[in-house]
Amino acid sequence: MLSVKGLHVYYGGAHILRDLALEVAAGEVVVLLGRNGAGKSTTLKSIMGLVRSARGEIAFAGRRIDRLQPYQIAAAGLGYVPEDRRIFAALTVLENLEVGRQPARPHAPTWTLEKLVQLFPNLAAARDRTGERLSGGEQQMLAIARTLMGNPCCLLLDEPSEGLAPVIVDQLAASLRELRSAGVAVLLAEQNLHLATEVGDRAYVIEGGRIRFAGSMTDLAAGSAVRAQYLAV
Repeated sequence: MLSVKGLHVYYGGAHILRDLALEVAAGEVVVLLGRNGAGKSTTLKSIMGLVRSARGEIAFAGRRIDRLQPYQIAAAGLGYVPEDRRIFAALTVLENLEVGRQPARPHAPTWTLEKLVQLFPNLAAARDRTGERLSGGEQQMLAIARTLMGNPCCLLLDEPSEGLAPVIVDQLAASLRELRSAGVAVLLAEQNLHLATEVGDRAYVIEGGRIRFAGSMTDLAAGSAVRAQYLAV
């Protein structure tokens, strides 16, 4: 579904991503783990075309996308939820969702308002509240739901658990498992190892812009040296 090979990204003279490679299959949750500043957000932004790569190849559904504009990448079926959520504060939950509505696309689940409030029950009771009156957890759920209204084949999530209470993180984990069951591919950039373990099929660990580990969540759980070196605070 999504393939990144040999990706190099610079911010000015700073070499941020170095020969980065990863893959995500349909119906799979892949977690990109790392500390702050490791390169997680830059990886997602590069895939979405928000940051241009100097070298490397990014392919989505068998098509090269590394020189497309962000709106073209989104139109191809790749959804992106940024770390800062960017919901419309003055619009209601339902209005925010309508903003994200796109036609159905082949080989991807079609999401409706009814399906999304089932996936995120907290939004059902808040459907007429404006974005500025939502809790942090509700805003995060709304940001994901709005992106799903575009019926993506693959979803990029940047630090969705940041600042959320543990009970909300557990609700988020349940929703991500349902997305996987629906056939949506997910690339999840995270620091929260608990959430990663709950939802991930495979993991990549990034540090200094390089992939330092690639394997199953079981392998990562057994790799105490990797966790201590690259994930411990």
